Amino acid sequence: MSGLLLDTCAVIWLGQQARISRLAREAILEALEDDAVFVSPFTAWELSLLVARGRLALSTDVRAWFAQFAGQSGLRMADLSTNILIESNRLPGQPPADPADRIIISTARAMNLAVVTRDSRILDYGAAGHVREVAC
Repeated sequence: MSGLLLDTCAVIWLGQQARISRLAREAILEALEDDAVFVSPFTAWELSLLVARGRLALSTDVRAWFAQFAGQSGLRMADLSTNILIESNRLPGQPPADPADRIIISTARAMNLAVVTRDSRILDYGAAGHVREVAC
């Protein structure tokens, strides 16, 4: 497995020490050895939206929580360029309708990363051959 991009759901579960699949755990450990586990800055936006809407409770302020999570050894911030944002609206096939999912997918495609996720829409899009994914 090459590099990985953690979807927002994976960030939440890993940050709260929730159980993830053995395959995802092994893929993350392997990618960490190559300094190739990424988190999108857009995940910070999505986390803050979930907190603001009362759909997610964190142990600290969302800024501090994300900074602590993103600062963990071996995690890197993914690029979020204008090209990635534009390409999120030009994805092949039938991509998920959710803009956050599209931006994560576009980021993974641009950086040649597999998305670590439980999101069935992203997993289905991967199964259709449009993005590599690792179910967590």
